[in-house]
Amino acid sequence: MTAEKIKVIRKQKKKITRQVSHGRAYVKSTYNNTIVTFTDLNGSVLAWSSAGASGFKGPKKSTPYAAMIIVKNAVEKVSPYGLKEVNVYAQGIGSGRESAIRSLNANGINVLSIKDVTPLPHNGCRKPRPRKM
Repeated sequence: MTAEKIKVIRKQKKKITRQVSHGRAYVKSTYNNTIVTFTDLNGSVLAWSSAGASGFKGPKKSTPYAAMIIVKNAVEKVSPYGLKEVNVYAQGIGSGRESAIRSLNANGINVLSIKDVTPLPHNGCRKPRPRKM
């Protein structure tokens, strides 16, 4: 018996990118890294970028310059969706927070509002006991 190879051709569905003109931008800025995420109004992620993914290593990841490059990369990724306006939600206390928001405007995305969503403890953990001398 001869074994014949049967070639199966599968057609892939054409990927349809939906148009999202209004969305949200989440900027998480810590002492060690900065992460920018673009979502639609429902919260579905459209694109994201971080300092590590952009090629920065070590202490350079948390710099304001790295934040500008991160936003530039994320805006390029989100461009097929046609995102024009965003509400910015900033979290954390890192140095890249301000420059990330400024560079959103510089890269052609209109910033409608800025909201700080940094978590604050409502009296937090129990304090350590007083030291016995």
